[in-house]
Amino acid sequence: MTGSKQDGHGRVRPDHARKARILAEALPFMQRYDRQTVIVKYGGHAMGDQDLARDFATDIVQLKQSGINPIVVHGGGPQIAEMLERLKIESRFADGLRITDRATVEIVEMVLAGSINKQIVTAINQAGGEAAGLCGKDGNLIVARKLERRVRDPDSNIEEVLDLGYVGEPETVNPGILKTILNSHIIPVIAPIGVSRDGETYNINADTAAGAIAAAMQAKRLLLLTDVAGVLDAEGKLIERLTIAMAKALLKKGAVTGGMMPKLETCINAVEGQVEAVVILDGRVPHAVLLELFTEHGAGTLIER
Repeated sequence: MTGSKQDGHGRVRPDHARKARILAEALPFMQRYDRQTVIVKYGGHAMGDQDLARDFATDIVQLKQSGINPIVVHGGGPQIAEMLERLKIESRFADGLRITDRATVEIVEMVLAGSINKQIVTAINQAGGEAAGLCGKDGNLIVARKLERRVRDPDSNIEEVLDLGYVGEPETVNPGILKTILNSHIIPVIAPIGVSRDGETYNINADTAAGAIAAAMQAKRLLLLTDVAGVLDAEGKLIERLTIAMAKALLKKGAVTGGMMPKLETCINAVEGQVEAVVILDGRVPHAVLLELFTEHGAGTLIER
């Protein structure tokens, strides 16, 4: 034992003892995920805060260096809206959903697959990792189809199909390019842009894209970073664990609303698609990814079979 680890009286300093205890507690969790694939959907406040972005990049590098295969899928809604406003491209909405015309989808691809993707790649590289940016077009990773959204008119009770333009959903995910990358030391960072069979570009919800990729890769875990603690009950308290049946019951009762509904649907689809478990966790918590994977208590709501 070196002198730097002692307090001058031959005793281990408390801070070193605490670090050793943390490492000892984390070891069984590192062994659980060793050589396993973990998909992390990155977005929300965590992406916009410099300190949290730095913590996130450090977490991802730590996963890779611990023998885990992380894959990052990112969003970028606020940045897209900012760019559209800067270019004076007016956004149209139907039933609260953005209609993505050809001009808009070009901006979406530029922002997601360009500036945002490379910012995340750079942050991971600066944290000591080696990241490579991709989108769903690369290697036909995500072959997409046009998303159909149906709404019912409250007055006539007639169901109509909304035309959202170039908004898509994954039809197939071809994980070959990711499997090749994961055999190296490179960390894939994926923008949720898909391509149709006839070559059209589609913007895909990042949660949906992450879920489809996780299922195709048969990932050990899918982590969805959000701006809330996780799934909350009627009293606003965190629900730490849900089965698929419980999650479906919450959706059926209307117990979850807003942006949590598609997230929970993504969780259900991913677990039914052979992902071992999905976690909705608070990306505003520093090092949320490491807390979830390497500690006993976790950091959000776990959805499993």
